[in-house]
Amino acid sequence: MHIRTGRAAGKVSVGFWDHWVPDGNEIMKKQCAAFGAAHQVEVQADFITSVGSKNILTIAAEAQARTGHDIQQFPGWEVQNHADQLEPVDDVMKRLMAKYGPVASASEYLFTSKGHWLAIPCSAGNQNKGPCGRISVLKDAAGLDVLKMYPPSADATPEAENWTYDTMLKAAEACRKAKMTFAIGLGTTADSVDTAGALFAAFGAEVITAKGDVNVHSDNVRQALEYGQQLVKYLPDDAVSYDDASNNRSLISGQSALIWNPPSAWAVARRDAPKVAADCWTFPAPKGPKGRFLPLGAFSWGIWNFSSNKTAAKELIEYLSQRENVEARCAVTLGYDVPPFASMTDFKVWNDVEPPKGTVYHYPIRKSHHQQNCVAVAPAPPEVAVQVYNRGTLPTMLAKLKSGQSIKDVQDWAQNELEGFVR
Repeated sequence: MHIRTGRAAGKVSVGFWDHWVPDGNEIMKKQCAAFGAAHQVEVQADFITSVGSKNILTIAAEAQARTGHDIQQFPGWEVQNHADQLEPVDDVMKRLMAKYGPVASASEYLFTSKGHWLAIPCSAGNQNKGPCGRISVLKDAAGLDVLKMYPPSADATPEAENWTYDTMLKAAEACRKAKMTFAIGLGTTADSVDTAGALFAAFGAEVITAKGDVNVHSDNVRQALEYGQQLVKYLPDDAVSYDDASNNRSLISGQSALIWNPPSAWAVARRDAPKVAADCWTFPAPKGPKGRFLPLGAFSWGIWNFSSNKTAAKELIEYLSQRENVEARCAVTLGYDVPPFASMTDFKVWNDVEPPKGTVYHYPIRKSHHQQNCVAVAPAPPEVAVQVYNRGTLPTMLAKLKSGQSIKDVQDWAQNELEGFVR
């Protein structure tokens, strides 16, 4: 898309992630057009698909060539992968936090390096990956009333305190017997890694410490594996071969009682399987010994240090990060895009979207949830954690348990694997 103006402030180009919700691209184009008209800037907005990791390949190609878009939308770990080629944006982040408050510590972990913000957390594509369950199946098969625990458009109730990992284990067993398994993957793609990361975090199981020491033989890691050894018995037989679409397909086809996912599966079911969608409810992560941890699928906007128009790039990012623009985009994507600022979790969209009404009310983190975002393998040094994440080490440990290996064998394997990353 090209927005042609008088170009008093030159030209700025952006490589956006191609949103799963088509209208998400359209409203982004309109907001870029509005910025261009107001600032006399020619804005070029390109939308790059993540299918086949084309967005990541484009980022890598631009970094190598040191030319391309002024702004790139970075998924997850890509800021850390290109930290030495990004322009610090501390000034923009300082103004945004002064206006809207703090962001999740998980975002700070991903998007800062050596004390500097290298990218601005953005709402476009930003997602929480918590439980989404079938209301009727969980109630009938497992005696779990998620509407009573987390009612629509209201705070969590005292019953929500019973939503623990032990409760999830019992529910997974009951639903397996009802032939409606929990579609939790043990593959090596992001959904499996993120879910396993939340489980490990809930038990305080740091496989690598913040100092970079391998910690896989610790009591907390063993406790997480002892739990995982029980849970994997009730997961799908093909869980080890899951990719990021497998859990979605299982829910939409009516074969699963629960998945960990943003509302994309529900949104597709809303179109293709309305009866399934009307029976879905998104709610917080279960509580473990160390608390509730919700996987964050984070996105950010960063500026290359070889950009030819850093000033306009910063101004565009700050404009797109304003509350009214974030809310407009969130409404169009049916609440899929989670704002990075906690002060923006009061948008009406999560109250209103249906069916059933309030189905994603508890999708953003609310104070009554007593949960926090997490990134798998944190707090390990990011340059090490990204390797462990991409390798899928955490879900692979659980997959080995499902294949019948002992906890000690899994710990020994992981010790050798992780030592290779920290050398």
